[in-house]
Amino acid sequence: MKTRRTFLRQTGAALTGTLLLPTLPGCETRHQLEHIKGQLLGAQAATGHLLRDPSRLPPPTRTLETEVLIIGGGVAGLAARRWLHRHGQPNTLLVELANETGGNAAAGRNEASAYPWGAHYLPVPDVCNRELLDFLQETGTLTGYTPNGLPIYSNYQLCHDPEERLNIKGHWQEGLVPALGLAPEEQAEFARFSQLIETLKTAHGRDGRDAFRIPLDLSSTDPEFRQLDRISFADYLAREKFTSPALHWYLNYCCRDDYGATAAQVSAWAGLHYFASRKGQAQNATSADVLTWPEGNYYLTQHLRHQATSPLHTNTLAYELRETTTGVDALTYDVSTRGSTRVRARHVLLATPQHIAHRLLAAVPGHALLPPSTLHHAPWLIANLTVQGLPQGPGRPLSWDNVRYGSASLGYINASQQQLTQEDGRSKVITLYWPLTDEAPGPARRRAYQTTYAEWLPRVVAELETYHPGVTPYIQQADLWVWGHGMVAPTPGLLWGAARTAAQQPVRNRFFFAHTDYSGISIFEEGFYQGIRAAREILAVAASNS
Repeated sequence: MKTRRTFLRQTGAALTGTLLLPTLPGCETRHQLEHIKGQLLGAQAATGHLLRDPSRLPPPTRTLETEVLIIGGGVAGLAARRWLHRHGQPNTLLVELANETGGNAAAGRNEASAYPWGAHYLPVPDVCNRELLDFLQETGTLTGYTPNGLPIYSNYQLCHDPEERLNIKGHWQEGLVPALGLAPEEQAEFARFSQLIETLKTAHGRDGRDAFRIPLDLSSTDPEFRQLDRISFADYLAREKFTSPALHWYLNYCCRDDYGATAAQVSAWAGLHYFASRKGQAQNATSADVLTWPEGNYYLTQHLRHQATSPLHTNTLAYELRETTTGVDALTYDVSTRGSTRVRARHVLLATPQHIAHRLLAAVPGHALLPPSTLHHAPWLIANLTVQGLPQGPGRPLSWDNVRYGSASLGYINASQQQLTQEDGRSKVITLYWPLTDEAPGPARRRAYQTTYAEWLPRVVAELETYHPGVTPYIQQADLWVWGHGMVAPTPGLLWGAARTAAQQPVRNRFFFAHTDYSGISIFEEGFYQGIRAAREILAVAASNS
C-alpha cells in the first residue's frame, strides 16, 4: 500500500537539517487537538455488509442487458474493461460499490494538494512487461524509446529528489536502509543480503524463466525456487543466519509495506520477490526509481477508466448471481436511488476480493475459490495531514518518503513532492501509512471499525510527534481512512499452492475471475495483469462460440 522499497539504493552522507517553520514559543509540550479539523472516512463497509443478508434489499424494477458484466472497479476490473474495449468487445457494464472506481488507489484533494488514500507509486517496470509499457505510453508517463529500445519516462512523473530518508537515533539519514551506528558485523550482513538479491535478480530456473518476475505467474516453475514458498521469510532468514536486528527491522518494514504482514507471516519466496523481481530499465531511470503523482495511483486508474467508453455504475452493489440457459442473471442495488436492477449478461467477471466472490456465488456450484479464512487481509489506517510546517531534526531535509526506525507506522510520504513550485510557508499534505499488524486480521479489523475519529486522532498525532517533536500546533487538518481488508498477504503456501491456480479458472465459461487476491500480492502490476488475463479468457470463449 505504501512504497515498494529497493534494497540496493544505498545510504549516503547526511545533510544538516533546519526547521521548515520555527517551533512556536511556549507550545513545545502542548498536545491539545481542538484546533485540528477532519473526519473519518473509508470504503463503504456498511453497504458491502448488505451481502450478508440481501433479503433486505428491494426486488428489481428494471432489466438491463450486456455481454459482459464486470463486478468491481479496482485495477483488475478497469484493466479488463479497457482490454475488452480495445479487442472488439465494448458491450460491457461495470458496477462498483464505491462512489469512485480505482479500488485502493482512491484519492482526495484540498487547497494544499491532491493526496492518495492508498497506493501511490509505480516502480519503473521491467521492459518485458509490454502491456504495461504500452498503457504507460498512452498515459503520457512513458514519453518514448531510445534507438536501442530503452523507455524514456516523463521527468515530471519520476519521483523528485530528495526521495527518501530514515530517522535513526535522532538523525535523518539518506535512504531507508539503516546505516548510522551499525556495528561492522551488521554492515557485513547487509552486504551479504545485498549480494544475495543481486544473484537472485539474474537467476533463471531450469525452464529458462527468471526466478522472480512480475507478473509473478511468469516466474520460474523450478522447485529450487518455488520451495521457498513453503516456509516463512523469518524462518528463511534464520536458516541463512541473518541475525542483525537492523536488517530484521528493515525486512519487516518492507513486508509490512507491501504485504501488510510481517516477515514471520509471509513466505520466503514473497520476501525475496519483493527485491529480486525489480528489473526495470530506462534511459533516464533505474530499477530503484519510482513513478508517482500527488494523487497517487488514482492517476493511473483514471486513465484506465477513460480508455474505454462502456457504462460504469458506481455506488452499486451486486448482490446475487444465478445461471440461466443463456448466461447469468445478476441483481444489483443502487445505493443512491435505493432501487434494484436485474442485469442479464452472457459472461460475468468477478473482479472482487475472494470474500466478496464467495457471497456472490452462493447459488452457483462448481467454483474453486480459496476459502476466505485462508487469506490474510490486514486492515490499514491512512492519515492525510495538512500541516503548516514540520519541525526538522538534524540530517536530510524533508523527502518524498520519511520513515522512523522502529516506528509503529510505516512513516509518511510528502504528497506535495511532485509539485513544481513549493513556496516556503505554504501548507503541505503528508500521508501517513499504518498497517495494523499487532494482532490477527479479524480482531484488528473489528477493532479498527469500532474506533472513532476522536480515538484515532490522538494516536496519529502521537505517532507524528515521534518523527517531529513539537509538530502538533502545525497540524491544521487530519482526515483518516480505514481500509478494513487492506491487501492480501502472500502467506506460506499461497503463491505456489494448487489452490491459487484453481481459483482463477472460469466456471462453465460464464464466470471469470480477476483480482490481486488471485495473485497473492497486491500491487498495481498484478491487478493490471489479472484484468488482462481474465479479459483474454472471455474473448477466447467468445471466439470459440462464433
